[in-house]
Amino acid sequence: MINVSQLKKGIVIDHIEAGHGFRIYKELHLDRIDDPVVLLNNIPSKKMGKKDMLKIETDVELDMDVLGLIDPNVTINFVHEGEVTSKLNLTLPREVVGIMKCKNPRCITQYEKVDKIHFYLVDEEKKIYRCEYCDAYTQFIEE
Repeated sequence: MINVSQLKKGIVIDHIEAGHGFRIYKELHLDRIDDPVVLLNNIPSKKMGKKDMLKIETDVELDMDVLGLIDPNVTINFVHEGEVTSKLNLTLPREVVGIMKCKNPRCITQYEKVDKIHFYLVDEEKKIYRCEYCDAYTQFIEE
């Protein structure tokens, strides 16, 4: 088993569904960080069977909506001086701003430049959101 040292300061994104770690890495633009970032894939887990994990050795602002959309069951641990100072459990966001695009070909957002479209959660189980402009339903698709 690979041994990755304990963080002294930073953020651990834990309980990522196996296979979602790299997408979270990309969507959070963690490649732009100059400090060490470790992505662990397919770690054995008693709770999940297998999981991914990200360790970020710095304080960085995370887009919680992106995290919540990709994997609403992640746990975010904030570490200071080697100790977890706080934990955050995510859920699927009720409102998403500027992340999704409306799939309705007749929506005004398809023809005019609209910044930060709001979508509102209508079905949590299926990850379906409603567009603020045309009321069309859009499902958040996991890649």
